[in-house]
Amino acid sequence: MRKSAWLHSEVDMRLSSQLKLRHLEVFVEVARQTSVTQAAEALGLTQPAVTRALRELEVVCGKPLVERHGRGIRLSPYGEMFRHHAGRSLALARDGVAMLQGLEAAEGARLSIGALPTVCASLVPDALAKLGAGSGRSRFSVATGDNHTLLDQLRRGDLDLVVGRLPAPDRMMGIDFEPLFHEPVAVVVAAGHPLAGRAQLPPGALQAHPVLMPPPGAIIRSLVDHMFLEQGLLMPQAPIETVSPSFGRRFVLEHGAIWIISQGVVRDDLAAGVMQELPIDTASTQGPVGLCIRSEHQLSGLGAQFCASLRRLCSGLAQPQTEI
Repeated sequence: MRKSAWLHSEVDMRLSSQLKLRHLEVFVEVARQTSVTQAAEALGLTQPAVTRALRELEVVCGKPLVERHGRGIRLSPYGEMFRHHAGRSLALARDGVAMLQGLEAAEGARLSIGALPTVCASLVPDALAKLGAGSGRSRFSVATGDNHTLLDQLRRGDLDLVVGRLPAPDRMMGIDFEPLFHEPVAVVVAAGHPLAGRAQLPPGALQAHPVLMPPPGAIIRSLVDHMFLEQGLLMPQAPIETVSPSFGRRFVLEHGAIWIISQGVVRDDLAAGVMQELPIDTASTQGPVGLCIRSEHQLSGLGAQFCASLRRLCSGLAQPQTEI
């Protein structure tokens, strides 16, 4: 055996004897929570056990993976580099175990779906209904939340896929995106609102009423900021920042708020005449909505059926605008 091959083999053997799956589970959860205490609670471990696993992993890697930040911790530059690889390795291991465990499962296949607000109120439930969810042996789980949380769960293998707007490029490492349709942001009010039905907004309209808008971490926030700048609109002085469909709908219908949100969230209310769009040009906020899947992940037959159902539902929705 050549010396280089022998050294490589020796390193592999040493790594396999030192690196355990629990090291990756602990590191990925600490990276997600940025807290040893919260990671310990999520994993059902003691705080000393989580700290010990982190230290053991740092010995294996030969680099510090976390560092103190204020009263908490954050990933070191080395930890940020390792995070993607750890998440992918853990997700692939979970995929393999789930596949083998499900071969003889009497309860049928299982699919875990992440749904961002733009699709969780209509498209995802409609696609599941088309598959007869709840009436057969197949089991489905649907998680909602913000983009950051759902993509972290996707990387860890807790979710099989995520449906929603295209995330920012820095969030797409190790993830493939399939666009299904395009949609803009909508600026809406309740049908009986003082601004409803106006052909033009009066000056200061967005300062005279409560405004709900996406928080800085939301996918569409930068598009909304650009829209305000592009059209010379004054930003609301004290907006309520949220992407919660249930909270937003209640606040609009009961408390006279203006809501800036992805059109898909309010599509049914607009079609029913419960809400109306304000005369603000939102064309620049149009963006792709689609499927996020881990690059190495092979969807199950049930996952492929759900995606096919979703594609059929999306075929008639807004497509990207082209310049003439």
